[in-house]
Amino acid sequence: MEIAVSSTAALLMWIAGLIVVGVLLGAFYWGRRVQARETRTPRPEEQPKRPYDGPVREEREYREPDEMPQDGGRLTPHELKEGYGTSSTHRSPSQDPEDHRKGDGGSFGSGGLGS
Repeated sequence: MEIAVSSTAALLMWIAGLIVVGVLLGAFYWGRRVQARETRTPRPEEQPKRPYDGPVREEREYREPDEMPQDGGRLTPHELKEGYGTSSTHRSPSQDPEDHRKGDGGSFGSGGLGS
């Protein structure tokens, strides 16, 4: 009786092993197919180049929002100049940082001594 149980268990282990190997081979084949459909990586000569005048630097400028109408009505997002919910801005005539510093708001963390 023990021989039949052990041979059945051995047979089930072989079947389970074959199923695991089949799943792994299928996953490998499927992964190769997915990889073949992906775009290839760019070659070194296709990589982006740095501009001749050096790296791009951060540009800082002060911007002001467009004025909202003063007639008391509300604007919906599609009525804004740029549309799609983004408000447009324009370059401020004065780029002096002193002109754009806000006054002391008096709220917590405003930088005062807290006396």
